[in-house]
Amino acid sequence: MNQKRIALTSVFLVSMFLVGCKKKSKEDMAINFSKIEVVSMINKVNQNWQKTHPEQDRAFWNPAAYHTGNIEAYKVTGNQEFLDYSIAWAEKNEYQGAKSTNKEAWKYRYGESDDYVLFGDWQICFQTYIDIYNLEGQKDPKKIKRAIEVMEYQMSTPANDYWWWADGLYMVMPVMTKLYNVTGNSLYLEKLNTYLSYANSIMYDDTAKLYFRDAKYVYPKHKSANGKKDFWARGNGWVFAGLAKVIQDLPANSKYRDDYIKRFQAMAESLKASQQPEGYWTRSILDPAHAPGPETSGTAFFTYAYLWGINNGILNENLYVPVVKKSWEYLSKTALQANGTVGYVQPIGERAIPGQVVDVNSTADFGVGAFLLAASELYRYIESNE
Repeated sequence: MNQKRIALTSVFLVSMFLVGCKKKSKEDMAINFSKIEVVSMINKVNQNWQKTHPEQDRAFWNPAAYHTGNIEAYKVTGNQEFLDYSIAWAEKNEYQGAKSTNKEAWKYRYGESDDYVLFGDWQICFQTYIDIYNLEGQKDPKKIKRAIEVMEYQMSTPANDYWWWADGLYMVMPVMTKLYNVTGNSLYLEKLNTYLSYANSIMYDDTAKLYFRDAKYVYPKHKSANGKKDFWARGNGWVFAGLAKVIQDLPANSKYRDDYIKRFQAMAESLKASQQPEGYWTRSILDPAHAPGPETSGTAFFTYAYLWGINNGILNENLYVPVVKKSWEYLSKTALQANGTVGYVQPIGERAIPGQVVDVNSTADFGVGAFLLAASELYRYIESNE
């Protein structure tokens, strides 16, 4: 009899333990923000940025990265001013990136002059031009004419090393899938895979499942301050977010889809392990002491990609919502300031720099764009769980 009571007591205690675990898990999963609150944040951030930056910038990578977030903010809020702002930018730049017409002089290594037509930092603008084209009821082919001209010329060349730095994967991979969906030309998907395969061969670490910023930073040739592999947060943010955008636009029957999803899932798992308790990722992902403290741009791109993966059934909700919960707490309560400024954005660069000051006053267009991407995807997550 005593043994029976002991057994029943054990079952009861185990049951209570499991109930408690279930309750705790539910609490961990809760993202305590409403759609109204998220839209309010989007409006605050975007209206502040557009009010303080009334003059439209050039079509280079950093303002263009902002516009990728601005377009998503428009999609979830319906705020016409947001779309008008991107249209004004596109029109100012004549729906072009670098404007050289001499194809024999076109370059792609690094440069900010008009000859660097094939350099990805001048091609990211095509993402927003294509989005504007698709959003309009009566489509104007002039808005994507230059994008098609540039990318189809690039694909006609024998070179495959166009994406030699991690940032380029965000800048141009989504251009390829967007143009595939507009034109139906399967060469965009084939060349995307060819260029990505080259990028993987020089930057991807198969053990860490992360990307070095470029070949200069591959371990052990380059090490962090403490002798570790130095994976730059924003560089990996570009890749993780870029993969999300590509998978979103790939046809369901694409032969490359499973491979891209596996790479995306592997990055998600690796990044989860390196998130700081406060919710952000440090600039050198695996060596927090290399450049300690919060950083917003990498964290926001990661948050966007995690939420997109969850929203589209590619990442396990139970596993990754707690990651997003922490990162959004950081983004909304530490990075976001009362006036709508997004702080703690590492300045333009290509690596984590020991001693570099990144604080509440550090902001930039691409960081605002990343915040808007994350917030827009959070809105969709909340909406789908109502």
